[in-house]
Order: sequence, then structure tokens, then C-alpha cells
Amino acid sequence: MDVKVFVPLGLGLAGILFMLWRIRWVKGQAVGEERMERIASYIARGALAFLKAEWRVLAVFAVIVAGLLAYLGTLSGKGEVSSHPLIGVAFLVGAVTSALAGYIGMRVATQANVRTAQAARGSLARAFQIAFHGGSVMGVGVASLAVLGLGGLFVLFAALFMDGDWYSPTLRRVIEVVTGFSLGAESIALFARVGGGIYTKAADVGADLVGKIEAGIPEDDPRNPAVIADNVGDNVGDVAGMGADLFGSYVATILATMVLGQEMVASLQSWGPVVLPLILAGTGLLFSMVMTFFVRVREGADARGVQNALNLGNWGAILLTVIAAYPLVQWVLPAESLSLRGENFNRIQIYGAIVVGLVVGALMSWITDYYTGMGKRPVRTIVQKSLTGHATNILGGLAVGMESTALPAVVMAAGIVGAYYLAGVYGVAIAATGMMSTTAMQLTIDAFGPIADNAGGIAEMSDLPDEVRGRTDVLDAVGNTTAAMGKGFAIASAALTALALFAAYVGVAGIDRIDIYKAPVLAALLVGAMVPFLFSSLAISAVGRAAMDMVQEVRRQFRQIKGLLEGKAEPEYERCVEISTRAALREMVLPGALALVIPAVIGLSFGAEVLGGYMAGVTMSGVLIGLFQSNAGGAWDNAKKTFEKGVTIGKETYYKGSDPHKAAVTGDTVGDPLKDTSGPSMNILVKLTGIVALVLAPYLAA
Repeated sequence: MDVKVFVPLGLGLAGILFMLWRIRWVKGQAVGEERMERIASYIARGALAFLKAEWRVLAVFAVIVAGLLAYLGTLSGKGEVSSHPLIGVAFLVGAVTSALAGYIGMRVATQANVRTAQAARGSLARAFQIAFHGGSVMGVGVASLAVLGLGGLFVLFAALFMDGDWYSPTLRRVIEVVTGFSLGAESIALFARVGGGIYTKAADVGADLVGKIEAGIPEDDPRNPAVIADNVGDNVGDVAGMGADLFGSYVATILATMVLGQEMVASLQSWGPVVLPLILAGTGLLFSMVMTFFVRVREGADARGVQNALNLGNWGAILLTVIAAYPLVQWVLPAESLSLRGENFNRIQIYGAIVVGLVVGALMSWITDYYTGMGKRPVRTIVQKSLTGHATNILGGLAVGMESTALPAVVMAAGIVGAYYLAGVYGVAIAATGMMSTTAMQLTIDAFGPIADNAGGIAEMSDLPDEVRGRTDVLDAVGNTTAAMGKGFAIASAALTALALFAAYVGVAGIDRIDIYKAPVLAALLVGAMVPFLFSSLAISAVGRAAMDMVQEVRRQFRQIKGLLEGKAEPEYERCVEISTRAALREMVLPGALALVIPAVIGLSFGAEVLGGYMAGVTMSGVLIGLFQSNAGGAWDNAKKTFEKGVTIGKETYYKGSDPHKAAVTGDTVGDPLKDTSGPSMNILVKLTGIVALVLAPYLAA
């Protein structure tokens, strides 16, 4: 077996060791006084209780699907590619690893939050360092488990199936079985993202509507019964959910490139095109780890200074990966001309496609920062419109969200065309891998936000001095933008990965075109475009129902618990945690089932070409809806935070509690389920559709 196959395993193992070292470092930081530790324990216990309840539901689902896949693997495919019962094992490994990635990040986040709050008592720079390093556990852990899991299964199944004939057609079967790993990862990611999103937004909306607007008490006030559930939600949605989300995205992107690469292996007598995406991902992981040592802020920095520090880590990891990718491509790929489906290209062109992917990822981060960042024109327009009421605030946010799809669509389209021009469909796939190669740094920056948010909540509930909350608010304001950037990055990767999965699916299914002049194909295209809208409706409605339950519970406690609003009694926090947990588990099932069942029914009922039409519809609609919802929600949130910092418009200065601020709170409440539940789920929906199609492709072959 080619020694290059083992390089990703070594890089993945290095990432695991780095993650363990960071966990130990975070746990070694000071916790603070007893009240802070008690509040942090409420959050940690609530988050773990939700994950355990979610896992009990998902375990049943995983076992049933694994059994179905194993049975499917015993059947003979219609084309040259066939599966194997071990695809069920691969599915279970992917599901467990995806859940584990989210759990590790969440566990450390619930330990880092109170330590960040304690550090903020004396130093912004120290608080930033703890929150950032806590986030790096999630970022590096997700990427390491993905590279190690996917690379390890590939090596294992190659050894089992290929019997020393490393360039045989059996390689196609190996990768088809490994596809089960990606399906398991994406399936768990969808349920984790939807379930976690419903949980966090039910608590957040309930806490805001009753606490801020009706009772007039500050955010994260300990008198608010939903405040613990809200902080728990940050961890199960924005940490565990996001971790599982990007784990699945990362794996799907690498896998799509491997599927296309194996079509070139037999003629080249080299595993290079298959191994390259794994090595590239491992290299991006390595440089992401390196750049964590250079991300720091000076004492007294403002939000822009914190954002610049995070940008240094992001751009540094991208630049180092660009530099290293050239010798990697030269080492991994053979010197002779490469060919795939009639397109000829060489190593230099493949390197160019990788650079295109990294540039697209960087531009997407910049565009998202522009549309959601505090002080930027889009957020300022929403702030301005808030002066005339709630309705104009909503209209402003909707307009910003819709506008924010234009530049990303142009950038992604240019990236797809550029990568295809350089190296055909393999170029598009390796561009997506290039974009996702620095996922460890992207996710580190993303996970930093919920840790900072929780730290602010703990500071507020522990009655720490105002300057402590001031420092955590600086971190939190940046965290909101970085969260939006992470979602934009994930959705952009979905567009490129979906096209790569589409190309891989066409090859495995044995079809050469999708003819939209055929009525069934056009009908499937229309149905596919509809599904993201239906999925979003289900997710947003679920948040609405759960939030109504939360609002009623918070109102009941304010009404029935004597002395609660005066601060003389403690709320029943556990009741609100229980409401969010029950609602999330109940409501996540239908959207998740929708994403899995519809493509399977269409493919098995109408064939490969019709399923291809459905995939195209889901991709185009899902990517744009995801961008719209995530960016609109992020912009609404930062418009609200602008008022909370205080903003002067004309001759008037507006602060928290003013009428424009209340309008901004309404906008933020509308945006919450868009940016944290339905919007981020779109990229999983798009890629999960492609993975389901790829798994079924051998049985749909023309």
C-alpha cells in the first residue's frame, strides 16, 4: 500500500494529541467563586442531559438505518459498482464519531465559559485567550476525528477488499462502502443541528420576549427562569450542533473528491487523486493548529481589535495552506497528464483549483462579515429603520438578508466555473476540499462565540462588576459576527460540495446527463426546490411552538413565585430546561426524516435521472435560502447589540430600553430561528441529499 495513504492518519493523530493538550490547559485555569461555579454547573448539567436524551433517540435511528444499509449491501447493484454489508458498520462509525465530535467541543465549552468569566475580572486579553483556546478544542477535534475516521476506514476496507491489488476496480467498492461513514456523519449532524437549534431558540425567544420586553429586566438576569436554558442552548446548538454540522460537511467534501479521484486511479496506477483530498485536509488541520499560537489581543482592545486577531488566525491558516499545497500536489500526483470524463489537466491546474477554493472561502468570510458586522452599512440600515418601529426593522432585516445572497452567489459561481476550467469536475471537488481544509480554524473561531456569550451570562448572573460584563460583551459582539461567518462558510462549501457529489453520483449511477426537457425530471427539479422551504417552515414552526411553551412557563413563574422579580426568590430553572429538551426532541424528527426519506423514495420510485433533477433543485434553493436566513439573522442580532452599546443618530443617542431598541429586540427574535435553526441546516440538507443519492446510486444505475 502506498505510504502516502498513512500521512493523513499521522496528521489526524497529531490533532487528537493537540486537542487533549488544550483540554488539559483549559481545565487548569481558575474557575472563580462558588456562585459562578454553581451557575456553570447548571449549564453543564443541562447541556449533558439534553445530549443524553438526544442520543437515546438517535441511537434507535442509527441502528435501524445501519441494518437497512447492511441489507442493501447484500444486494447486487445494477451497474459496475456494488456495495457491501460493512457499509452499515461505516454508517455507525460515522454517526458515533459525529456525535463524539460535538460532545467533546460542548464539554470543554461548558468548562471554558466560567473560566473566561473569571479571567475577565482582571484582563480582556486573558479572557480572550481562554475562550479562543476553548474553541480550538472543538475546531481541532472535529477536523482530527474526520481525517482519522475517514482515512482509517479507507485503509481498513482497502486492506479487506483489495487483497494487495491496489489499483483494481474494487477500489470503487471500497469508496462506496466508506460513503456510509459520511451518511452517518451527515445524518447525525442534521438532527443535532435541528434539535440543538430548536432547543436554543425556544429558550432564547422565551427569555427575550418575557424578560426583556415584558418584565424589562436585562439579558441574562438571574431572575429570568429561562436564562439557564438559554445558556444551555448556546452549547447544544452553537457548539455541539455546529461541531456535528461541520464534521459532516468536512467528511462529505473529502469523500466527493475521493469518489471522483478513483475514476483516474486505474489508468495512472497511482492512488494520488484519491489520497490528495485527505492529505490536503490534514495539512490545513496542521496549519490551523500552528496559527492558534499567534492569535492574541492586547489589553483594552475593542471589538475590532478582537476581530482582527481572529482574522489573523483565519487568513494565516489559509495562506500557509496555499503555500504548502503546491509541493503537496507535486509529491502526491503523478507527473503525466491527468484525464477525467474527457477533460485533460495537470498538477499545476489542480493546484490552481485548490487556490480557487481557498479564495472562495476567504471571500465568503469577508462578505459575511460585511453583511453582519457591527458598524457596517447593512447593520446600520437596520439600526436606522428601527427608529420608526418594529415593522420597519423587520423590513430592513429582510432586505439585508435578500441582498446578501447576491455577492456570494456570484463568487461561488465564479469559483465553480474557474475550478472546472482548470481541472474539470475533479477541480470543482478539490476546490471544495481546499475551502474546507482550514475547517479547524474556522470552527475554532465559531466556537469562541458561544463560550464568550456564556461567560457574559455567568458574569451577569453572578453579579460581577460592570467592567467584567463590559469585557465579555466585547468578546460576545465579535462572537456573533464570527458565528455568522462560520455559517456562511459552511453554506458556501455546500454549493461546491453538492456539485462534486452530483458529479460523483452521475458516474456511479452510470448516467451522462440530466435532461430537464423530460417531464419527470423537471417535476423533480421543482419538488427539490420546494423542499428547503418546507424544511425551513417546519424548523421555524417548531421554534415557535416551543417558544410559546417557554413564554407561558416564564410568565407563570413571574406570576406565582413570590419575590422573584424583586430578587428575593430563585426561579425554577430546571422546568425551562425540561421544556426546551422535550420540545427539541419532539420537533426534530419530522424535518430530519424529510431530508432522508424524500430522496430515497424519488430515487427508488423514478430512477437515477429523476433523482438527479431533485438534487439540483435542493441545491440551488437550499444554498440561497441558507445564506438569506443566516445573514439576515446575524444582521438583526448585531443591530440589537448596537443599541445596547449606545448609538447616536442625528442629535439623539439611543440606549438599551429605548423604543428603537425594543424594535431591534423584535427583529432579533425573528432572526433567531433563521440564523440558528433553519438557515444553518440548509447546508446539511443539501449535502445529505447528495450522500443519500450516492449511497443509492449502485441500485439506480442506468
